[in-house]
Amino acid sequence: MAVNTLKAAENLFYRYENNHEIVRFYFGLLAYHGLAMAADAGKNEELINKCKDYLSLYPDKFDHPYYNFEAYRVGGAAKAWMFMKGYMPEEEDNLRKYAEITMSSPHSKEGILCHPKMHERVWIDTVAFVTPFMLYTGLALGEQKYIDYAADLCFKSYDLFLDRTNGLIHQSKGFLEDPEAISPDYWGRGNGWGYVGLTELVQYLPEDSPHRAKALELYKNHTEALLNYQSERGLWRQILTEELAWYECTGTGLFLYGIGVGIRLGILKGEKYMNALKKGVEALGKYCITTEYKTVLSCPGCLCPGEGKEKGTIKAYITEKYPQEDEVHSYGCLMFALVEAYKNGIDDIELFEFRRE
Repeated sequence: MAVNTLKAAENLFYRYENNHEIVRFYFGLLAYHGLAMAADAGKNEELINKCKDYLSLYPDKFDHPYYNFEAYRVGGAAKAWMFMKGYMPEEEDNLRKYAEITMSSPHSKEGILCHPKMHERVWIDTVAFVTPFMLYTGLALGEQKYIDYAADLCFKSYDLFLDRTNGLIHQSKGFLEDPEAISPDYWGRGNGWGYVGLTELVQYLPEDSPHRAKALELYKNHTEALLNYQSERGLWRQILTEELAWYECTGTGLFLYGIGVGIRLGILKGEKYMNALKKGVEALGKYCITTEYKTVLSCPGCLCPGEGKEKGTIKAYITEKYPQEDEVHSYGCLMFALVEAYKNGIDDIELFEFRRE
């Protein structure tokens, strides 16, 4: 069944909305970010208004849960992106307030935004959710200090987590018995979290930005490393380096988004990049999204899993976590990939009847 890629992104969102409580959680904000991008790409005013109506609930119109990052309280990167694009100009004061709160929040000794109560704990999610928030807000407000913060957070996280032997990144520091130890994983979605934040720097930093050269270098290097681990099927795995690890959709979606941005901007030149994008999008339709828009092969919440000596090990990432259907992280990650596929001229995705293998 061939479906327009933007329509598929929209239908994924409605599947999510009908099966989960979206409000108040960061993965819901990620899905709304994807929906906003789809609406903008398709000039769909109805969907744009849907995003505005939901994001206007932040920060004052419901009781919030606990957050690791205060940027979520105002609507996160989704609202900041809408503001940057001119859809929510009334949010200027709110976004400025939470950008300032972010900058004054606790940071680790490396200078990375950290767990608000356990300052030795840092993880790569900050690059996915805080770097774009600060970048979009800074660009929209003309506040260089917010842009500087966005880039600095990304670069310091890569400096800490990058394994220079293979070009991939680890997920976390401070969650093992030794608080100085870094988790030894090469988790798929963790690499995706870093890559998507880095991609936004590459996509939106001005050409004359002092941060652009380093962002481009890190982005190109991470892209090349990721291409080394795309499977013949077109998907990436739960642990990127392990051939026996299970296929995983959220990391795959985030990687395809980042690769697509690079192709569209003329940064990634050559057939191998478009071939990787097309192969990956085709695999999403074959293995990750059903004709009913059920999502499959998604890793659930996964922060340094396992117990005792196995905590944070590659074995724990593979055996303590199992691929799930209609998992809450899946929708936004897949929507990002589909929107960017559309922008690269991949108008349709072929969806297949779901089959377990």
